[in-house]
Amino acid sequence: MPRGDIVLVDLPASSGHEQSGQRPALIVHSDQSNSLMMVMLIPMTSNQAAIRFDHTIAVQPSSLNGLSQPSIIMIFQLRALDRNRIRRTIGRLESEIMDLVDSELKNLLGI
Repeated sequence: MPRGDIVLVDLPASSGHEQSGQRPALIVHSDQSNSLMMVMLIPMTSNQAAIRFDHTIAVQPSSLNGLSQPSIIMIFQLRALDRNRIRRTIGRLESEIMDLVDSELKNLLGI
């Protein structure tokens, strides 16, 4: 799974504010990390109210990204997940939006 792929993933149930359930997520690990059993990803939501949070980016559906509805990339929900939870690749994020993700990841992590 290359960096920038959008995948359908099963996130485990949680008792807090973490996203859970089956949803799209953006792969953000380095392509050199493909041998790891875990992936770094960012969950997405179709709940447009999520844009009110810091470290979010809105994405419109396209034939490239494979999304079926407008979605919000929730960068503040960055997480590591076992590859077995990934169901399938649905698309690829547009490069100009990936640049925004990179910038927002740096802001979130202070790097």
